[in-house]
Amino acid sequence: MAQLFFKYGAMNSGKSIEILKVAHNYEEQNKHVLIFTSAIDDRDEVGYVSSRIGLRKEAIPIYEDTDIFRIVQEHHPKPSCILIDECQFMAENGILQLVRIVDELQVPVMAFGLKNDFQNNLFEGSKFMLIYADKIEELKTICWFCERKATMTLRVENGKPIYTGQQIQIGGNETYYPVCRKCHANPSL
Repeated sequence: MAQLFFKYGAMNSGKSIEILKVAHNYEEQNKHVLIFTSAIDDRDEVGYVSSRIGLRKEAIPIYEDTDIFRIVQEHHPKPSCILIDECQFMAENGILQLVRIVDELQVPVMAFGLKNDFQNNLFEGSKFMLIYADKIEELKTICWFCERKATMTLRVENGKPIYTGQQIQIGGNETYYPVCRKCHANPSL
């Protein structure tokens, strides 16, 4: 039976490399997967899932008006699995399309993303994944400053922590650090 999976983690927890690994495992067995990623994330190039270790794979970009359900429904051969990167940027409608893919098309969906932003508010996509996912798994990494588990993301600018601003600002290690709760409140910069 198909299920909707939400795999979340702080920055640097290996979400993108996990997608690439899962895709490779399916494809190695001659099973077809479709990979989607947010069109908002243009760090490498729109329409690519890229890991910090240098691996990348082309993906279908998700825009506000992308009909993910229709793309999957009309795709031949029928995909064995759908993989979604940066699902935190999706709107409720997009998450409900993932639910329909699982329930109506019987295709498993694995969605990966951040749970909370740099101010520790849920992203819209993450909120609805937490509501609708059949299985939820945390991908773990360690705090940038200490040995604790990182559960939050710290935004930095010119080496200083930033706690205000727009929820979405695309960036990598130059902009965000994975941190524990204690270091989020009092980072050792």
